[in-house]
Amino acid sequence: MDGIERSGSQQLLATMARASRQRRRASRGFSLIELLIVIAIILIIVTIAVPRLGRMRSSAQEMAAIRHIQTIHTAQAGYFSQFGKYAESMQQLGPAASGKLGPDGADLLPEDLADGEKGGYKFQVAKGEVGYVVTAEPTEFGNTGNRTFFSDQTMLIRENYGPEMATIESSPIQ
Repeated sequence: MDGIERSGSQQLLATMARASRQRRRASRGFSLIELLIVIAIILIIVTIAVPRLGRMRSSAQEMAAIRHIQTIHTAQAGYFSQFGKYAESMQQLGPAASGKLGPDGADLLPEDLADGEKGGYKFQVAKGEVGYVVTAEPTEFGNTGNRTFFSDQTMLIRENYGPEMATIESSPIQ
């Protein structure tokens, strides 16, 4: 009977060893094919998402540029009420270099906007025939924006889809 028990216990040990090997094999991880399929799916998602992300970022920068032009208009109105004329440059609307407020630095715009470049756009203020002109163009056309903007003392903002600068003849933003 002792031989039968040994034989039974040996069979039990052998069965347990086989089960242990099968569990280890099952818990090793993914096969190479499974990993390649997951990587392919991730690459497809990235291929779809990246261009959309770029377009959304560009659109957000264009909307910010429109808001900055409106801020420049507000600053020009304040400048006109203080000095009786419109500013002829962004620096005149920004903080004074000397620290003393005046026509050369009215502190009506934040310094980063008064420097003329913010949010992927370059802004310029110039003297117009009657009042002033504001222009905005992307720093890197196609990447930071796809539109250029023009506005004047009428506060109507005009846009041009393309690298050419928008003018008074360009279509207004609706």
